[in-house]
Amino acid sequence: MSTDPPSPPGPAPTTVVFDLGNVLVRWEPERAWAHLDAAEVDAFRTEVDFRTWNLAMDAGRSSADAVSRLEREAPAHAHVGRAYVERFLDTLAGPVPGTRAVLEELSAAGVRLLALTNWSAELFDRAGDVLEEVVGLSTFEDVVVSGRERLAKPDPALFARVLERFGLEPAATAFVDDSPANVDAAAGLGLRAVLFTGAGALRRDLAGMGLPVAATGG
Repeated sequence: MSTDPPSPPGPAPTTVVFDLGNVLVRWEPERAWAHLDAAEVDAFRTEVDFRTWNLAMDAGRSSADAVSRLEREAPAHAHVGRAYVERFLDTLAGPVPGTRAVLEELSAAGVRLLALTNWSAELFDRAGDVLEEVVGLSTFEDVVVSGRERLAKPDPALFARVLERFGLEPAATAFVDDSPANVDAAAGLGLRAVLFTGAGALRRDLAGMGLPVAATGG
């Protein structure tokens, strides 16, 4: 009886597309509100629906417009939204352990690397130096920022745009993201989508596709 590991399903991907937040860099929005009363923050996150408010900036709304809408529609919470924008760099809490080593192994092996991130265009630009230090943005051939595209994951149109822009074949493209909705959307277009839960599992998933990373270590 053979004890060889199973063969990967099809040829190894030639490109890996990485999400950034909570895959390569820790994003902890509560750090922007450390100076505020916790009850104020909880009320903001519940009554304003922080996820939806923030996703609008990721999809192209300016931070000034986002705050001004709060001032009009939920004035009691506007100061919490304003603090998030003003202290955004505080939300970047350092590297996700182990993932950059995976990225660097792929780069050293000549695998094509792209990033696709849900991020406000202006906040991304503000964070550029931090991201270069923590993530190594220059490792990527390009970084597609949702705020610049005015489309955000999990909209299938954003994935389709990336495939077309970079001439990618879905079956030859691995996609790594920590959001199940984003992973499902990518898989729906035929990408070999991986739900990120940690660097160890990512290594095993990518190695299982035949990509040149060690299945353990880093």
